[in-house]
Parts: sequence; structure tokens; C-alpha cells
Amino acid sequence: MTVVTTTPGLYPLPDWAKEALSGLKGHQKHDLIGGDEGGEIADAYGDVREELLVDQTEAGLDLVTEGQARWDDMLAHPLAVHDNVETRGIVRYYDNNNFYRDPVVTGELTESGDVARELEAASEFTDSLQAVLPGPYSLADLASNEHYREDDFLDAVAEFLAGEVEAFPAHETLFLLEPSLVENAPGDGEDERASEAIDRVAAATDAEVVVHTYWGALEEKVHAHLLDADVDAIGYDFVSDVDDNLYNIQEYGTKDSVALGLLDGQNTRVESPETIAERIDWIGERLPAQEFDTTYVTTNTELFYLPENKYKEKLAALGEVAARTEVTA
Repeated sequence: MTVVTTTPGLYPLPDWAKEALSGLKGHQKHDLIGGDEGGEIADAYGDVREELLVDQTEAGLDLVTEGQARWDDMLAHPLAVHDNVETRGIVRYYDNNNFYRDPVVTGELTESGDVARELEAASEFTDSLQAVLPGPYSLADLASNEHYREDDFLDAVAEFLAGEVEAFPAHETLFLLEPSLVENAPGDGEDERASEAIDRVAAATDAEVVVHTYWGALEEKVHAHLLDADVDAIGYDFVSDVDDNLYNIQEYGTKDSVALGLLDGQNTRVESPETIAERIDWIGERLPAQEFDTTYVTTNTELFYLPENKYKEKLAALGEVAARTEVTA
């Protein structure tokens, strides 16, 4: 088994960047990222991107993400910067205290290349790049639609994301973040369509694809349908719900590889490398019939909730796990 350490991306801005970007952008709604920023703002984000990549590399992570410093929110960004999308009211993310601009689709969702440009810039600094996108079900769930027939909207979002992925530079893995599969689970018929939409996005890359879920465990039927998707690994949040995630794997199995969300991306308490290794072993002991090709060890959620020093400490702990070749599961 191979242990690969990584994160789902979206890091907090460094303290210096918060001050610098506030001075350049201001604090109003119209000052949020729209995809057309340039000059000093683009340069500042370039500096942040390089710093976030250096943080991950120096910590020793096996796969590094672009960092997504330009994202004003955790998932909706790819739509929020699209020409045929209007951003309107502020909406709460699920039941937590984070918010995003409601992306209202008013025209055809053609490829924008926004995330591809971010990854292209990041690829200059690493050979171990991991791309991160919202999954099609979550992005469609979070958005509003004023253009497509309602029955066509999920497929349109999947086509849009597939087009974005096709423009990506070389990347080792693609993490598709699908918290809505847990928080707003698809019903009968829609669960199968959600997996087919994931298939469409996954088919756009030759890289390993991980569908990462969090804030709980998937309903059994949703999990069973997700296993039908042609992806390499499913990610489980072993911080929010250990028992139900373990049950799903024991009862239904999982993919040949797995992603384990073992570090709390929203809590400042830093897990030690010993604790992380113990959790890997603990899960492995409870899945005696399952041997994974690759075990991705990661935080359960993005890390942008954390202060700068704590996110760096979490990266360091992950990096130490990566260095421990004796870790087995």
C-alpha cells in the first residue's frame, strides 16, 4: 500500500496578503474576484500562490495544490467568475458560518479556463500538482439556474467542469469535492445521475480522480451509486462521522484506493503525526478484507478556516507522516 499525503486545497491568506489585498481591492461586494483582475492584484495573488506552494513543499506533502487563494469562497468560485453567471445574494454554506455569492446561471456554461490558468501558474513550481474542483452535484446544488431546463442543469454543470479539466496542465490527481452528496443527498434517480455526472468530469482527465465527501457520511444508497462512478478513490470524513463511514466501507466496499479525512480542517487543535499514523492503522485493522492500492491521507475539509500558524502546523504533521515509510494500514 502506498500512503500519499495531501489536502483538499483552499488555504487561508497569509497575514501580509490580507492587508495588501485589502488595500488593493477594498472590502465591498463589487471588489470580490470576478476573473478579470490584473496588475498589482494579479501580482499579489501570484506571490501568495508561490508562498502556499512553498509551504506545502517544505512540509513534505506528496501532492500539492494551487492553494486557491483567489477563491472568495470554498466551492462556487468556478461559476462565480464565469461570464454567463451573475452573482447575487449572499448564501450560507449548508449549516455553517461561511457564505458565498449565489451564482445564478443566465447563459450557456462554456469553458472559462480560469482554474486552468491558476494551475498553469502553479505548475511552474511543482511536479506533484493536484487539481481541485467542486464536484458537479455540489456545484449544481449550490447554484441557481435561469437558463437550462431544470432536468438538464446537472448535466450542463458536469459538461462545464469537464471542459475546465480538459484545459488543465499536467496534474497527478484531481480532487472533486462533493459535500452536497452528504449535506443535501440526492433522491431516487438523482443519485444515479449524480454519479453519471461525476463520470463525465472524471473522463476529462488521465489523472487519478478522488471524489472527496465531508461533513458526515453518505447515505447507503448514495454511497452504493457513487461506487459505480469510474473514479479511483472515494474520500471519507473520519473526523465528523467515524462509525457511518466505516460501516459504508465494510458493508459495500469502496474503490481500489481510498482517501481518509483524518485531520480536522476546521479545528485549531493540531493532530500529531503519531495520532495520524494510529488512525490509519485503526481504520486498516477494521477493514481486513480491503487492501488499498493508494491511501490518500488528508484533512477532512479545506483549511481556510484556520489561522495561518495552525494550517502550517497541520501541513507539518502531514509531512511527517509522509516521511514515515514504516506506516502501514
